[in-house]
Amino acid sequence: MTRALALTQGDPAGIGPEIALKAWVARQEHGLAPFFVLSDPAFLARTAARLGLDVPIQATEPGAAAAIFDTALPVVPLSAEVAARPGEPDAATAAGTIESIERAVALAQAGQAAAVVTCPIAKHVLYAAGFRHPGHTEFLAALAAPPGGPVPRPVMMLWSEDLAVVPVTIHIPLKDVPSALTEDLIVETARIVAHDLRVRFGLERPRLALCGLNPHAGEAGTMGREDAEVIAPAIGRLQAEGIDASGPWPADTMFHARARRGYDAALAMYHDQALIPIKTIAFDDGVNVTLGLPFIRTSPDHGTAFDIAARGIARPDSLVAALRLAGRLTADATGTP
Repeated sequence: MTRALALTQGDPAGIGPEIALKAWVARQEHGLAPFFVLSDPAFLARTAARLGLDVPIQATEPGAAAAIFDTALPVVPLSAEVAARPGEPDAATAAGTIESIERAVALAQAGQAAAVVTCPIAKHVLYAAGFRHPGHTEFLAALAAPPGGPVPRPVMMLWSEDLAVVPVTIHIPLKDVPSALTEDLIVETARIVAHDLRVRFGLERPRLALCGLNPHAGEAGTMGREDAEVIAPAIGRLQAEGIDASGPWPADTMFHARARRGYDAALAMYHDQALIPIKTIAFDDGVNVTLGLPFIRTSPDHGTAFDIAARGIARPDSLVAALRLAGRLTADATGTP
């Protein structure tokens, strides 16, 4: 039987429920692989009615989801009802949000879901309920760890049809980037990117282009030494391992169309260096892909958008792209979605 994708509910007070419903409406237009939502069927039915969306909701087990996907949105029920008010984040909903993620990972690990696709969460809501992980991705990595074994090292890649980019350092202040950026961190990140581009994306020899940290990639040391003393040696190590890595390149000339044809993924040295180009090029349909996990995980490249929740104006484009990519990667890996 075809395995469906597991879609988590995200924060139920945000736009996750709306875009999940709209993604099912758009399933045929975009050729989406079957997916089920881990949520409360009654809550999603109420949300559909509020939005005027004609979406039949059917509670189901994961294994039966694909069979009913064409005629109804399959929902695998959580252990408790979801009572959320649109646009009003509430720590009382955190248990359901966390359960949705935990069960999606467990199903993927057990081979009962083809991949995990996650709707946006609000970390501050989970923190208020005692959540102990730095963020969504770190939680997924912890859940993926074998009992008593090491936690996998997750790498965030922002992907679109026109650009794939990986920030080597992520959510830290800009002033802390130079000290956090080490040769080992760059090498470890690039290894994971190269491996998953080969195994997940089917690229025989992925081409990685590494941004410089400083303007003009340091301008021969006159604008900073990190490019020559940290990034360049890391690239040398990667090349010695047989990885097609190049750079460091000036970041201001790496993202125009002609330059993008020269690589499969760009490794940026800090958050905005990566996210500004991808959100400029693919604001509505960029996808967050977590590399380095033992299962496929994608998510929309946006947040909960509490300010527009359940107003009928949330666009499902990024979630549709995340579902479409998860289906594609699953098919590439197994031969069938």
